[in-house]
Amino acid sequence: MRTSSLSISGVNRVRNVSRAEWGDRLFVIGGKVLLLISLAIALLLPLLAIFWRGFSEDAGQGGGLAAARDLLSSDNFHWLLGNSLRVSFSVAFIVVPLAYLFAYALQRTLIPAKGLWRGISLLPLLAPSMLPAIALIYLFGNQGLLRSLLTDNIYGFWGIVIGEVIYTFPHALMILLSALSLTDARLFDAASSMGASPWRSFHSITWPATRQAVFAAFCLVFTLTITDFGVPVVVGGDYQVLAIEAYKAVVGQQQFGRGALIGMVLLVPALLSFGVDAWLRRRQSASMSGRAQIFQPEPSKWRDGCYLLVVMLICACLLAVLGMAVFSSLVKFWPYNLSLSLKHYLFNETAGGGWLAYRNSLVLATCSAVIGSILIFTGAYLMEKTRGQTGLNLALRMLTFIPMAVPGLVLGLGYVFFFNLPENPLHSLYGSMALLVICTVAHYLTTAHMTATTALRQLDSEFEAAALSLKAPLYRHYLRVTLPICLPALLDIIRYLFVSAMTTVSAAIFLYSPDSILAAVAVLNMDDAGNVGGAAAMSTLILFTSAGVSLLLAWVSRGLLRRSQAWRQTAPSH
Repeated sequence: MRTSSLSISGVNRVRNVSRAEWGDRLFVIGGKVLLLISLAIALLLPLLAIFWRGFSEDAGQGGGLAAARDLLSSDNFHWLLGNSLRVSFSVAFIVVPLAYLFAYALQRTLIPAKGLWRGISLLPLLAPSMLPAIALIYLFGNQGLLRSLLTDNIYGFWGIVIGEVIYTFPHALMILLSALSLTDARLFDAASSMGASPWRSFHSITWPATRQAVFAAFCLVFTLTITDFGVPVVVGGDYQVLAIEAYKAVVGQQQFGRGALIGMVLLVPALLSFGVDAWLRRRQSASMSGRAQIFQPEPSKWRDGCYLLVVMLICACLLAVLGMAVFSSLVKFWPYNLSLSLKHYLFNETAGGGWLAYRNSLVLATCSAVIGSILIFTGAYLMEKTRGQTGLNLALRMLTFIPMAVPGLVLGLGYVFFFNLPENPLHSLYGSMALLVICTVAHYLTTAHMTATTALRQLDSEFEAAALSLKAPLYRHYLRVTLPICLPALLDIIRYLFVSAMTTVSAAIFLYSPDSILAAVAVLNMDDAGNVGGAAAMSTLILFTSAGVSLLLAWVSRGLLRRSQAWRQTAPSH
């Protein structure tokens, strides 16, 4: 009887193990397949729709190769392309050196108040791209505060360039800060012992280790500028660019084929930049080893003083522009009545979208941050911490990197052409908040996914091995072990998606309906209606909301991190 009972219990244990294994396999394979289908719908099919619409021989669609040839050979297209290239190259050549100096000052010098300077430099990330352009109107416009300093008005080439410089500066800065933080102090010690000058050390050590990041920052700034229409539409005047032409072709003229063709043209520089950047990454060897030592700069009054002056000048310019936008939103009637008032914040009394647009942006940002972070982190976990399905993993990794090479304006066009088809079963999503959430998460997927994978790769495989030996279900290990350990990265993803959703305009400009209009879109509408003060007020509200939520998340995360990361503390010896 005893032997019989033992054999029965052993069979039950085998059955339980088998069920647990099958549950894990179902969770892994099912999750990856669902993720693959979701990415195909959210990324691949909309992009294919652009090419289908652009090369369709039907005159009502794109007009085919004949229409493409006519567009590319027209004088108007050459003028628009030349304007876009001049602006984009000018902005990139201005931003990247300034961002490199700023990043170098924060990472390689001993200037005081580094946290303050870094916080100020990243403020433009918290506002839509139209905010710098609106501030420039109040500073240098026809009735601007500093209008007398200019021989001509700010509208046109230089207005676009200055606005884009402010908008793209923090994006380049983040890349260069990361590159300059990876430094092995032993290399500089060796160079110093050999009598190398600071310039020789920079030329031989720092520059080779960071030139790939410089190129990546240049490509990012170039792509952001050539595909942004927020700044040109506010301060561009008669100086037209391709991004505005694509917007007018789809929204204003209903010429979807022309919009698709321009979208494909705007996709070319991003794809080239992405390809060259990937090639450079393969050629560049690692600059940090496991024995690397943290670089600590030596004090130098002359060097630190010069860099502090550069940092203060850049931060002063940023604060002047952002501060002017905030001040103008509170002025009763510029420039005749400068008394302060909340008149411009009465959005329901003005055209553009009102408080509905602001509430919609809060809903979009919250849903994108919560739903997007869960899906992105879970997908990254399935790709990084589970075995098998090599083909699925490869396809998923390729799809997650597509948004890095696709500008938001092009992705938005793809959503128009794909989801607006009456034959599409998903046509009912067009104009809804759900589609805006899908588009926003897809647009900012790559950065969030890379943040998640970086955190997951730092976890030792022993965690999964221990869970496997204890026969713990995979989902339980994911919820009870992986998520608490990686909570800092998850909170970073939530904050990134929230701020991005609050400020996005390029991808969402084609997708909203009167009921789902967004705050950033309302800024464009109010500026177009001549209500520049209301546009400044809505931009300021977006800025303060993004900053407030970021600070709130940082404050809330302290307690959560203190509990969830307690395991990192060294246990007291007995």
